[in-house]
Amino acid sequence: MTVQFRNNVHVSGDGGATMVFSHGFGCDQTMWRFMAPKYTDRFRVITYDLTGSGHSDLSAYDRTRYSTLQGYADDLLHIIDECAAGPVVLVGHSVSAMIGMLASIQAPERFLAQVMVAPSACYINDPNCAMSGAGGYTGGFERSDIDELLETMDANYLGWSSNLAPTIMGAPNQPSLREELTDSFCRNDPHIARHFARTTFLSDHRADVPLSATPAVILQCSDDLIAPRSAGDFLHRHLPRSQLHVIDNIGHCPHMSAPTASSRAIDAFLAATLD
Repeated sequence: MTVQFRNNVHVSGDGGATMVFSHGFGCDQTMWRFMAPKYTDRFRVITYDLTGSGHSDLSAYDRTRYSTLQGYADDLLHIIDECAAGPVVLVGHSVSAMIGMLASIQAPERFLAQVMVAPSACYINDPNCAMSGAGGYTGGFERSDIDELLETMDANYLGWSSNLAPTIMGAPNQPSLREELTDSFCRNDPHIARHFARTTFLSDHRADVPLSATPAVILQCSDDLIAPRSAGDFLHRHLPRSQLHVIDNIGHCPHMSAPTASSRAIDAFLAATLD
C-alpha cells in the first residue's frame, strides 16, 4: 500500500519548499480549501487525510498504532519522505498541531517552520503542573468532562456529533460552516472516531513542547471552547522559537471561519522566518 492511497494524498503547486496541511479531529483535507490554494504559487502543497478520516483507507487503521499521536506523526513523516520537495512548512489544525510537533522533534532536519492552528498540548486541567507554576495548567476541561464526552460518544455518536460540532465550529454568523462540520463528523466511521477521540482528548504532550526547535507560530482564537487562550499561552512560553498570534474569532476552526486573518498571520510569520 502506498502512502498516497492510504492517506488520500493530493499534491499541487510548485516551489523549492513544501507546505503540508494536516486537519483536525472529525475533519478531512477539504477543510483547507479556503487556505491551501493561496500557497500553490510559492510552495509545493500537500493535503491529506489522517488515517481513519475522510477518504483515507479505513482498512489501514490499526488501533494499536493509532492509540498515540506518534502513529500519526510517523504517517506524516512517511508522506513527507515520499511526496515533499525540499524543507517543509507544516500547517496543523488542532490535534494535528501536536502531530506535526512530534514529527518535528523526530526529524527536525525535514522542517522549516510549523503553523499551529488552535493547538493544545493537553486538554485536561492540571492544578499541579510544575511547568505552569502557581495556579497550574488550564487545558479547558476537567478529567470528568472528558470522560463524560467520551461516554456520550460511545452511547450515541451521531447525536454527539450533531450537538457538539456546531459548538466546535463556532462561527455564529456562518451557519453553513456549522452544518459542514456536523456533516463531516457524522460521515466518519463511529468506531474509528471514538477511538481517535480517546487518543486526542486524553493525550498530554506538555513535556514534549520544549523539545521542538522548529520555528512556530501559534494561531489562537479569541474565543475557543476546545483550545482556550491558556493553552496557547502555555505553548508560547515553552516552545523555544514561537510566536503567538490571536485571531478575533469565535470557534475552533479559524482556517474556515476566518481564513483571511489566518492567512495574513501565516504570511507575516513566513516572511519573518524564511527571509
